[in-house]
Amino acid sequence: MAKLSVNVNKIATIRNARGGDVPNVVQVALDCERFGADGITVHPRPDERHITRKDVYDLAKVLTTEFNIEGYPDARFMDLISDVLPAQATLVPDPPGVLTSNAGWDTKANESLLTELAKELRIKGVRSSVFVDTNLENIRYAAKCGVDRIELYTGPYAEDYSKNPAKAIRDYVAAANLASELGLGINAGHDLSLENLKFFKENITGLLEVSIGHALISDALYFGLENTIQQYRRLLK
Repeated sequence: MAKLSVNVNKIATIRNARGGDVPNVVQVALDCERFGADGITVHPRPDERHITRKDVYDLAKVLTTEFNIEGYPDARFMDLISDVLPAQATLVPDPPGVLTSNAGWDTKANESLLTELAKELRIKGVRSSVFVDTNLENIRYAAKCGVDRIELYTGPYAEDYSKNPAKAIRDYVAAANLASELGLGINAGHDLSLENLKFFKENITGLLEVSIGHALISDALYFGLENTIQQYRRLLK
């Protein structure tokens, strides 16, 4: 069964819209664990428009499942990783002002940077993952960089799924097969949902983890958080 890591950024977005501490990010994350999530994901950004640095430290003190911290690996981010030592650091190529992650690394152009980061994370005992698209060259160079896993950017899959599922999944199957051949673990995330997750899981051999936030939190408005998490978990079996 692939693991479900719940991204709680949207909980922080709601809290920050009003100020104060409602909803409480730490409590919601603990509830997600209690309801069956295999991990918690956060993506702190420099402007702290949702998850703050304080949130990261507070979560690190109490989480009992895998903690995955995503972000652009500048000095500030890497200092945070050094302080917290999460189970996994997912490196994304987002510039500071981007609304949401919308592209993977050009791992060939950034081979030197990613190689050094992979070494640094390995020394710290933190699993490394890099956000990539399905371009096979990017998969090959991710392996050359020495990272532990890739996270497949599933935005294009989600966009095309309703029109032609077989076509939408085709490049992801090829990318996942190559990643497995090269010894890379496979994660996935971005716009995965109750509608498209089952088909993705059934077709991607070796899928280890999905990180889902926006769709899951939106579904929870209708179905409740516990029920929603269980629905997603059933799709991953």
